Amino acid sequence: MALTDLRRRATRHTTGAPDPARRLALAGISAIGVTFGFARYGYGLFLPELRAEFGLSVSLLGLIGSATYVGYLAALLMVGALVTRFGPRPLVLAGGISATVGMGCVAFAPGPWLLVAGLILAGTSSGWAWAPYSDAVDRMVPAGRREHVMGAISSGTAFAVVLAGPLALLAHGTRWRYAWLAFAVAALVSTVCNARVLPRGSGRKGNARVLPRGSGRKGNARVLPRGSGRKGTGHRAHRLPYRRSALPLLLTAVLYGLVGAVYWSFAVEVITGAADTGAATAPLFWSLIGAAGTAGALTGHALARYGLRRVHGGLFLGIAVAVALLGLAPGALPAVGLSALLYGPCFMAGSGLLAVWSYRVFPERPAAGFTVTVFFLGLGTIAGPALLGAFAQLHGLRPAFLLTAALTLVALLCGPRRGADA
Repeated sequence: MALTDLRRRATRHTTGAPDPARRLALAGISAIGVTFGFARYGYGLFLPELRAEFGLSVSLLGLIGSATYVGYLAALLMVGALVTRFGPRPLVLAGGISATVGMGCVAFAPGPWLLVAGLILAGTSSGWAWAPYSDAVDRMVPAGRREHVMGAISSGTAFAVVLAGPLALLAHGTRWRYAWLAFAVAALVSTVCNARVLPRGSGRKGNARVLPRGSGRKGNARVLPRGSGRKGTGHRAHRLPYRRSALPLLLTAVLYGLVGAVYWSFAVEVITGAADTGAATAPLFWSLIGAAGTAGALTGHALARYGLRRVHGGLFLGIAVAVALLGLAPGALPAVGLSALLYGPCFMAGSGLLAVWSYRVFPERPAAGFTVTVFFLGLGTIAGPALLGAFAQLHGLRPAFLLTAALTLVALLCGPRRGADA
């Protein structure tokens, strides 16, 4: 290790300066929390209130849910090209601003048109924010800690969902607008924090890439010119090489997006519609999902100990059981509670699983590879609410949840191949 690097670390410990990796993890947790936990999933939490105030049918609710994911996918399509040129900072900030303005529009919407516009704008925020963190982690975090930091950042959704439940309980009924206003304020605070933490610039000088100190490379910093021998660089740097090994990853991403979008959009609706549940059940159920989902911060540790194949199988089996329980007994409190306890950690860990799996499939271009992965996830999220909402309009939400659980089991056939943990 270089002498200057040792002096830098010693100075940091004596002055009490925060660890850059820890600062990035906390900033990322807040950004993912507001863009996913509030801006995207808040729609499902307040679905009964929105349906009552604006007179929306189940099929129309599904179409609106899918429309929010269209905005997310549109933003995501631009991230892969823009992050290489501008770096992760402006894209994450664009996500924070979209969440702030979009959720503010929802809070003050006088009718369905501004409501839908606000939901779609807020929905774009997660598309802007999530993928760029792969580049930020690659630039700011030493190699041995990257998977743990990515897993921690992905868990931000869980912490936000924990907070959303009590807000929904306090802002029950006609007071739901106050909760969305609080969401918008939280998004603004997170945006300011990320503006201070994320690195400026693209991390490149001319046609070269600069690796920061402490990145696990020999010396203080190293400049890698394009065409330096790294796989996928040179004249193919602007496009991802074809990888047959990426097919299971992308199929898993589609199913993960589809099932997750259906659960987040309609879980509260199916519970609220059950005769045996009280008014407080749905908000408490939501908070229980988030509280259990904080275990997603341990995704990196689980992957290091058990490997991609085992973690993948366990997560999707847990999600399938959680979805099936709401289809079988949405009015039984033990079934509702068990569904939340299973779905929370399995779903939250699923995003970390995809991030790490994508990094291993596309190690030379982490942000672009993760963008492709999240693009396929977005296809599933768009299809899920619209298709299952139309199915529920004809057959009811409970059969729709059972069908979704069956689709989740298909993901078990799309697991990582042997050798993926090498």
